[in-house]
Formats: sequence, C-alpha cells, structure tokens
Amino acid sequence: MREYPSDALETRLAARLATLRAEQGLSLDALAERTGISRATLSRLERGEASPTAAMLGRLCTAYGRTLSRLMTEVEDAAPALIPAAAQPCWTDPGSGFRRRIVSPPGGGLRAELLEGTMPPGATLAYDTAPQPGLEHHLWLLDGALELTVDGETHRLSPGDCLRYRLFGPSRFHCPAGSAAARYVLALCPP
Repeated sequence: MREYPSDALETRLAARLATLRAEQGLSLDALAERTGISRATLSRLERGEASPTAAMLGRLCTAYGRTLSRLMTEVEDAAPALIPAAAQPCWTDPGSGFRRRIVSPPGGGLRAELLEGTMPPGATLAYDTAPQPGLEHHLWLLDGALELTVDGETHRLSPGDCLRYRLFGPSRFHCPAGSAAARYVLALCPP
C-alpha cells in the first residue's frame, strides 16, 4: 500500500479545499456555518497548517456535494485502468487511527468506488449527513467486529457479513474495544 508523504498529500488537499470554496463562491464564514467547523480551523486547513480529521472531511465533502474518495482522487493524477496495490492511495485519520485505502476511485467515466477501511479497536467515526443523499453502500466486513449505525438503526457485523443501504442521513462506524481491528470493503455508487 502506498502511504502518501504527509506534506505532499496535505499540500494538494489544502489547495483543493481552497479551490472548492472559491469555485462555490463561499466565504470562510459561510463555509463555517454550513459545516460547523470554525472559520479559524478552515483557514488553517486551506493553508495546510492543520490536518483534517475524517469527520471534518466528511462535513466538507457534504458541503461540496462529493464523496471523500472523489475528493481524494481530485488531488491525484487521473487513475489508470489497472491500479496496482502499491499505487492505491491510503489516508489515515489523525484523530481515530482509521485507515482508508482507495482501491478503485471514481473516474474515467466510472462512477462507482471501492474502498478498504481499517478501524483500530475502540475507534469511532461519525458523520452528520450523507455526502450525497441516496448514496448506495455495500459494506462487506472481512475481519474484526463493526457496529454501523445508519439513520438511527445499529447493525452489528461479524466477518463475512454484508450490509447494503442507501445513505440519506447520519452514520456512525464503531469498532468495539477488545475486538480485533475491523477491516472491510465498501462499494459506493452515486444515485
């Protein structure tokens, strides 16, 4: 798995976040109101002075109407048809230790995405809303245990289980403490 040098990824991500805000004609104050992220933090993120957490990126992606994977591919060169494992971009959430590998990004006329997620025991990721209402998810748990709450309903997954749903509201991923790390494959397809 390729792990981006933090400075290269952070620099490209910061620049893309600033560009998206400018493209939508949003002030820092307006974006802060939409996302619940302080103006000062947004400014530091766009200057590359702070690393965003998964929750922050989730709120920003919602504001910009894109998935996290799409945002990450926008800071990359165009994806080829064959994506060797060593070339699949990885990102680690500095807050929770959650690791996301983009196995197959959208692009080249293809809309679906394939991700691998790994959550350490005790980690929780919560998203206030769907980045795109109605986004289709197919989550297949490979290892560990995962509690996934979608629109208020909690599902407890064991290895081999697959949860299929369309996301319209909040979601919460939790790997119970004392269990092995939760490793899963997530297929996403825009509505």
